[in-house]
Amino acid sequence: MRKTLIAVALLFISFASAQENITYQKPSAEIMKLADFERAPSVMMDSKRDWMIFSYRPTYKSLDDLNQDEMKLAGLRVNPVTNISSSITYANNLKTRRLKDKTEAQVKGLPTNPKIAYMSFSPDEKKLAFTNTTANAVELWILDLSSNTAKKISSQPLNANLGGPFTWMSDSEHLIVKQIPANRPELIDDKKSLPTGPTVSNSDGKVSQNRTYQDLLKNPQDEANFETLAKSELVKISIDGKEEKFKSAEIYSSMNFSPDGNYLMLTTIQKPYSYIVPLNRFPMTTVVYDQAGNMVKTVNETPLNEIMPKGFSSVRTGKRNVSWRDDQASTLVFAEALDGGDQAKEVEFRDEIFLWEAPFSSAPKSFFKTKQRYNDIEWSNGNIAIVSDSWYDTRNTKSYLINLTDGTSKTIDDRNYQDVYSDPGNFADTKNKFGRNVIDVKNNTVKLVGAGFTKDGQFPFIDELNIQSLGKKRIYTSKLKNSKESIIDILDDKTVLVVEQSASQYPNYYVRNLKNGKATAVTNFENPFESIKNVYKEVITYKRKDGVVLSGTLYLPANYDRKNHKEKLPLLIWAYPTEYKDKATAGQSTQNPYDFTFPSYGSFIYWVTKGYAVLDDASFPIIGEGTTEPNDTFVTQLVANGKAAIDAVDKLGYIDRNKVAVGGHSYGAFMTANLLTHSNDYACGIARSGAYNRTLTPFGFQSEQRNYWDVPEIYNTMSPFMQAHKMKTPMLLIHGEADNNPGTFTLQTERYFQALKNLGAPVRMVLLPKEAHGYAARENVLHTLWEQDQFLEKCLKK
Repeated sequence: MRKTLIAVALLFISFASAQENITYQKPSAEIMKLADFERAPSVMMDSKRDWMIFSYRPTYKSLDDLNQDEMKLAGLRVNPVTNISSSITYANNLKTRRLKDKTEAQVKGLPTNPKIAYMSFSPDEKKLAFTNTTANAVELWILDLSSNTAKKISSQPLNANLGGPFTWMSDSEHLIVKQIPANRPELIDDKKSLPTGPTVSNSDGKVSQNRTYQDLLKNPQDEANFETLAKSELVKISIDGKEEKFKSAEIYSSMNFSPDGNYLMLTTIQKPYSYIVPLNRFPMTTVVYDQAGNMVKTVNETPLNEIMPKGFSSVRTGKRNVSWRDDQASTLVFAEALDGGDQAKEVEFRDEIFLWEAPFSSAPKSFFKTKQRYNDIEWSNGNIAIVSDSWYDTRNTKSYLINLTDGTSKTIDDRNYQDVYSDPGNFADTKNKFGRNVIDVKNNTVKLVGAGFTKDGQFPFIDELNIQSLGKKRIYTSKLKNSKESIIDILDDKTVLVVEQSASQYPNYYVRNLKNGKATAVTNFENPFESIKNVYKEVITYKRKDGVVLSGTLYLPANYDRKNHKEKLPLLIWAYPTEYKDKATAGQSTQNPYDFTFPSYGSFIYWVTKGYAVLDDASFPIIGEGTTEPNDTFVTQLVANGKAAIDAVDKLGYIDRNKVAVGGHSYGAFMTANLLTHSNDYACGIARSGAYNRTLTPFGFQSEQRNYWDVPEIYNTMSPFMQAHKMKTPMLLIHGEADNNPGTFTLQTERYFQALKNLGAPVRMVLLPKEAHGYAARENVLHTLWEQDQFLEKCLKK
């Protein structure tokens, strides 16, 4: 033991100083070759699958992108100069192509150095609207697909602080746009403005269960600035740029036209604001207007929602999910809780769905009652609708086929929604006369497109369901060898649009003929990761000591001798725990050996080029059957998952089990810290952007519904911070300096590091400037890879 401690101490002499004055570094050549790549374009298609829009964006953001002005208010992070989310990702080029053509065409007329976002087809799909962000404003642009030419149509800055700043009108000639108000006040500078009094909050004694949110309002100055940034005037603008005022300035959170385009539903945020919940729980008023902007009816008023019953299946009272019915001209659909929103109450029905026809002069009509919490409703071009509900505690979901002619219903799906092997797939849809996507019903049949996960592998499929008899017929199963096919859309009775890929073949679009099986290539994106095309890849399955089936994707270096395997490799395990309610679903796998191998900073795959074995996405299920909650035995199951993974790869003869590292991001970092604390199976670990003290998230975290005062022993036992005196294994802690994820405040890593350092643990902490929960800047991503590379070389190789 003494020799081991001396070795660890010597190993971390370079980490022992309080701080290091270090500049940004780049990883080794093998990793750099993979990390420094050109990203393939994203593809957007119209509903007829006629037009393909290719949007190009840089592989990474720059530090300068992250260094722009930012304000954090009510759960928002926005740039107060440009008035758009500070975390938005922009495209910097657009190209178009018809599906039947062989080449793509550069869009003409784009602005210089464009920053493109919020792309949206017009209802007739002949045009594409998008925003362009300049140094100080958001502009509205229109791309005419027939001429492949783009032009700016807005004269005043748009307000995209609350998301998409425009919506198309049904004529495809006009849009309703959020603009910065003409008389907008200046923002208050906290450093220069003296407060007029203290900040005071009250509790009325009601019990609630609110998560630990970031970026909340803190004082009256924040309230004023939030209002300034969030308010917009609504303007009607033609594609030729003619503007006319539509509505005065308010905080418009959503804009939705009825299917026939005759009504516009606007939801506005009202006072009082809150200092303990984000803006989506502020008071809101929903009003329906006609095309001219005249008020028709206030259809919903939601009060401030600071008080919520405990449990993930609990909801607020009043109208929820207010939306337009897709298969009728102007009918609203919404749900209301029948249990007061409290899942603890025992009732026959949880929710009731209502329909409300314009002009809303009569009362809403009951449509359907759900035994579980209402999820969604899908309409069709026939006489059916599909309603779905779910219940978190049992992980159950049900789907009901509603006959719209006589109101009868049939249950067509009743299963554990984590049971991927029984997933029936998604209904194939079509656009109706209103331009809305609805279930495509033909000759009393509908089609379902499924991912096709089974115990024997993945086989995507198309099923035909008879809506009268509920009989199913499988009309297509993908059985490609050594590659994977994902069904994107059914083009007609003979052809489907698919994406095909393999471990070394970059994903590309194809049109497959279902009759003869032939596939015609549509795109030809090149593989940017040629240097790892020959690495060995295999999905391995193995069992935990209690019999639960686990899996992971194993990577071995190219040219590694798997038959003799005289060289024992160090092993890197990357994972993320997931909660389940039964062992059967926990043991199901969605990993496919023919998925394209896409290395990213979110895994250890890079290191297969440096002589490591990598087990990526290793199964780490946490199971709580019956009345037992998963976290009741979190640590025990966590350690068992890790040991099973190491045993499985060791049994294959590939690794030196004394040289195993484990890593993860967010909840995976929390996992890593716990494994290093409670297990001796690891030589080191890498924990990124995690939470380590669960008393700082006292009203639940991840999938834990109970609060700290319900089960203090669970919170304390699961907190690596509380067990810091036990942690003596080398660990690298990395965290974004501006983490915005609920519960994973940067303070979590800082306090955990201080505890470990003072208790004598060999630990290194790296805080990445300007980064949120996910890392985006090129400099920070490359430095993260360098840190990990140096750490692993010291801990495992040397």
